[in-house]
Amino acid sequence: MTTTGTSTTTDATDAIGASGVQGLRDALGPLRDREQVALRLLESSAKHSFDPDRELDWDSPWEDGKWFWPPELVSLYDTPLWRRMPDEQRQELARHELASLCSLGIWFEVILMQLLVRHVYDKPVTSQHVRYALTEIADECRHSMMFARLIEKTGAPAYPVPRFHHNLARVLKTVSTTPGSFAATLLGEEILDWMQRLAFPDERVQPLVRGATRIHVVEEARHVRYAREELRRQMVTAPRWERELTRLSCGEAACVFSVCFISPKVYESVGLDRREAVAQARASAHRRAVMQTGARRLTDFLDDVGVLRGPGRRLWRNSGLLA
Repeated sequence: MTTTGTSTTTDATDAIGASGVQGLRDALGPLRDREQVALRLLESSAKHSFDPDRELDWDSPWEDGKWFWPPELVSLYDTPLWRRMPDEQRQELARHELASLCSLGIWFEVILMQLLVRHVYDKPVTSQHVRYALTEIADECRHSMMFARLIEKTGAPAYPVPRFHHNLARVLKTVSTTPGSFAATLLGEEILDWMQRLAFPDERVQPLVRGATRIHVVEEARHVRYAREELRRQMVTAPRWERELTRLSCGEAACVFSVCFISPKVYESVGLDRREAVAQARASAHRRAVMQTGARRLTDFLDDVGVLRGPGRRLWRNSGLLA
C-alpha cells in the first residue's frame, strides 16, 4: 500500500476537486483493485474461519489463579487504588472488565453489521466486494454470539453502554457517510484487536478467554484489511463535504468509544467506590499510555489518509486516544 504525508496529500485532494477521480488517485497514490482485495479476503476466509461453539471447550471449568484479562490491561492497573486491592479483588475486577469489553464488542459488532448492509445495498450482488461484506457480516454474527456466551460463562452481568450513548450511536450510524462507516469500523476493531493480541498468547489468562481472543484476532485481521482498503478508496473519491463530515463523525465516535470502553458499573460490582475508581482510571498515566498505544496504529493510518484534520483531530485529542 503506497502512502504519502497527510497534510500534503489531503490539501492536494481538496485542491484538485474538479479534475476528477483520476487526479485524486494521483494525489494519494495507487489504490488496490477492489475486486482483487475482496477475492483474496474470501480465499483467506475459506481457510481460516472458525465456529466458536465447536472450536472452544465451553464446558471446561475456570482454572484457579488465572486471570480473565491481562492485569496490565485492567483499567485501574498501577493506580493507588489498585495497589490497595488484594489479588482476589484485582482478578475479580478483571473478570467484570472482560464482561464489559465483550458487551462493548457486541454493541460495536451490531452497529458494524448495519453499516455493512447499508454499504452493499446498492452494489452489484454478484461482486466479490459484496460477497466478502456478507462473509464479514457472518463472521460478526458468530463473534457477537461468542462474546455473549463468554459473558454468561464468566457469571458476570452484561454491561450495556449508557442509554445516552446508545441513542447517540443511532444518530451517528444513521447520518454516517460511507467513509465514516469504515472509519468507525476501524475504531471499534483495532484498539480491541491490539489488546487481544496481548491476551491470547498470555499464559496467565484463562484458556477459554485466550481461545476466544485468538479466533477474534485471526478473523478481525481480514475485517481491518477490508475497512482500511475501502476507507482509503473513499477518502480519495468522496466529495469534499463528505470527507469533512467523516472527520467530524469519526472524532465524535472516538469520544463516545473512550467514554464507553469500560462501564463504571464494574467498580461497584467488585465493591469499589465508583467515583474514586473512575477518577483514578482517568488520571492514570499507565491507562492513558495503554489506550494511546492501542490506538496508535489506527491513528497513524487515519492521519495518513486525511481523516485526522481540523475539528475532528481536536475531538480525537479530547477522547484521550491521540497523544
